[in-house]
Amino acid sequence: MNDTPAPGSATAVATRPVAPRQLDWLRTELADWTSQGIISEDQATRISTRVATRYPAEHHARLGMGRVFLYLGAAFVGVGLIWLVAANLDDLSPLARFLTIAALWLAFLVGGEVLASRRASAPVVGAVRLLAALGAGAVIFQAAQSLQVPAYEPRLVGLWAVGTLLHAYVTRAVMPFLVGVGTGVTWWFMQPLWDAPNGLTVVMLMGAGAVLAAALAVLHDRWIEAFAWTWRTVAGGMALLALFVAAIPDVGSDGISWSTWLVVALVLAGVATLAAALVRPGARILEPLGAVVVLVAATLIGLWTTGTDTSDIDAADWAHAAISVLAYVVLAVGLVALGTLRDHPPLTWMAMIGLVGFTTFQSFAVFAPIVTGAWLFVVLGTVFLGTGFLFDRARRELASALEPGSDAGPGSRPTSPKGTER
Repeated sequence: MNDTPAPGSATAVATRPVAPRQLDWLRTELADWTSQGIISEDQATRISTRVATRYPAEHHARLGMGRVFLYLGAAFVGVGLIWLVAANLDDLSPLARFLTIAALWLAFLVGGEVLASRRASAPVVGAVRLLAALGAGAVIFQAAQSLQVPAYEPRLVGLWAVGTLLHAYVTRAVMPFLVGVGTGVTWWFMQPLWDAPNGLTVVMLMGAGAVLAAALAVLHDRWIEAFAWTWRTVAGGMALLALFVAAIPDVGSDGISWSTWLVVALVLAGVATLAAALVRPGARILEPLGAVVVLVAATLIGLWTTGTDTSDIDAADWAHAAISVLAYVVLAVGLVALGTLRDHPPLTWMAMIGLVGFTTFQSFAVFAPIVTGAWLFVVLGTVFLGTGFLFDRARRELASALEPGSDAGPGSRPTSPKGTER
């Protein structure tokens, strides 16, 4: 909420920006209630005045050219700084290179916060903060280069992620947070695979990542909504990818290659889930627990090896594919339900797109040698029709449950994060 003085009043009135379409809907309803005699003209006027004071229209300008160019420019400059480090800046000594990059990073870091404190344009603040987040990576890689540390080591990406996430949480800034999440997810896979590259390791890392991200989303609910929104999106994507990779025939033929970092990843996921259960007791804990089920299911499916010879498909291959598809359908329907409950459309879209891709992959990889030609498309279409029915049924049930007067508790549908960068 923003504290802004109400028109004609000396006291500050808490406001909450809302989408223009919501205001239009409310005005239409007020006119309808007035015409039906439910409320009087005077009451309608008072309500309209109150709404105008408390709920100003919020214009995101999602595709504003200025915002696009600012963020693209910041991204290009930030990547350019890292590229300069990679090019080694041969004309400067190692100390001069480091000091130059560090000075630029500090200028962006301090400049972004100064602009934010002066309430500068949100896209401008976001662009400068993005430069600071990318500049942090340039500083880390330049320092490593000066210390003769190989630039491809995963720990450098991990340090970059820690630095940008720290910046994001101190300032509640979205752009550094997105950079931190991106580099953090990259490190999440790079570090364990650095020690033990293995197909089932990838599956377990995706599953554990889904658990960790889901738990963090729950912990951020009603605290930093924009961060919760991002963590929830990461959790859904990781869960879908975990089951997708696990269903690839013979992906787990080498078994589980345990390493210190894989154990650390699983422990972090477990600790985050426990913290979510203690801090946010109630139905929300079902999110990380559902991700735990996905982790276990993906690991078991990955361990179930049936061979890769598509010319000799037996009952075990059919059972493996059928159970994989069933598990994926259940996950997709669960994500649709969660997306509806949390007012999180990306989860719904990811679930639908992922299910289409997964079912198509399974059909052509496993069923195609047996069900060929037009019949393959008939079978595939039948699966999609059945899945569509489940999706529609889940949507209708949730919509009915979330109607006023239903058992859905208050606050069950938090709003999506604001599109501004501060």
